[in-house]
This record gives sequence, C-alpha cells and structure tokens, in this order.
Amino acid sequence: MATTALVGAGMVALAAASSMPDHKADPAALNAANFSSSTTGIDAASRQANADRAGRSTDRSDMTSVDQMIPNLWLLPVKNYTVAPTTGAQTGIDLMAAEGTPFYAAHDGTIKLARWCGGYGYTVEVDTGAGTTILYGHASTLTVKEGQKVHAGDQLGLTGNTGYSFNPHLHFEIQQSGKAVNPVSFLMAQGVNIPDHNEAIDS
Repeated sequence: MATTALVGAGMVALAAASSMPDHKADPAALNAANFSSSTTGIDAASRQANADRAGRSTDRSDMTSVDQMIPNLWLLPVKNYTVAPTTGAQTGIDLMAAEGTPFYAAHDGTIKLARWCGGYGYTVEVDTGAGTTILYGHASTLTVKEGQKVHAGDQLGLTGNTGYSFNPHLHFEIQQSGKAVNPVSFLMAQGVNIPDHNEAIDS
C-alpha cells in the first residue's frame, strides 16, 4: 500500500513538510538521494537516460499541440496506475505505478516548485492560475525547473519512492486557495475520470 505522510492541510502541509522529522532529510541521506550528487552519478545518468527515453517514446508527444487546440484541457497525470486506498488524513490521491513511470502535467501552468520537499520527497508543484495549484510527490527524477511554463501533457518527471513512501507511486494533490480539494471530484468535473482511467479527449 502506498502511503503519503502529511502534516496539516493545504499549503500548510507543504510548508511543514520541510521540517518534518525525516531520516532521508539529513545531509548524508540527501546526498545519497540527490540525483545530482557525484556519489550517485551512475544512477543519475541511468535515471536521466530513462527520462529521456520516456520523453521520446511517450504516446503523449503530441499533447502540447492538442492542448493548444482545446481550451482548459485537463488530463490524467500518469498512465498504467492503480489507485491506492486512502489512509489517515489524506489530502490527495496516491496513484501506484512502477518506479520510473513518466508523469505529466494535468493542466497548463508554471512550475512553482521542483525539488526535494521533506516528506513528499522530490516534488513538482504547478500553479495553474486562478488560485489552483497541483502537487506531484515522491518522484525519483524531475525533468522540469522552477519558473518553467508547461502545457497539459508535458512530462514533469518519473515516479519514485522518495520521502515518506513505502512503494513507488505518484502522490497527486490539487489545492484551491491553499486548501486541498478532492482530486477525483475536481477532475471528474473537468471530464477526467481517475478511477476509470478516462480523459475528456478519449470520448
């Protein structure tokens, strides 16, 4: 079962995450986990190669052009996933997928955060505007940088098992005005059905 540790709710959880007691957050552990560390150069190269291959081979290579033709397009953040049962004070949804599975921007936006974030591990946060942000946690590799503009379907990184996590998965969380909302209900209203693996562009 994939488990995501959360402290508080909404953006308070993000702020608290960096201060949570995390054995992976001490300098030695972070150096071991950091894909840019010289001690893990081989692993970093391997992960980056996987990311490059995934970016070339993904069936979403044309999503950017599709996104430009469909206003307000929303998409599933990852493929070939299993929805994990929710546990405790869950503020998002955990989508279990093999480590190294590409994950994507569910909507247009600007990369607000792309780095290690305490219990969330390697994390991407996308500001989609109008007070809505999307958080993608526990990645093994990030392929975007803070400040970068992305479109729905653009690859953000590869799924992993970093931070407070017990199995490879993608933690997917949507916040509106700093408050976490139900991502399943939110995306359902946008024509995206997480439990059934369906998107508006499939219909």
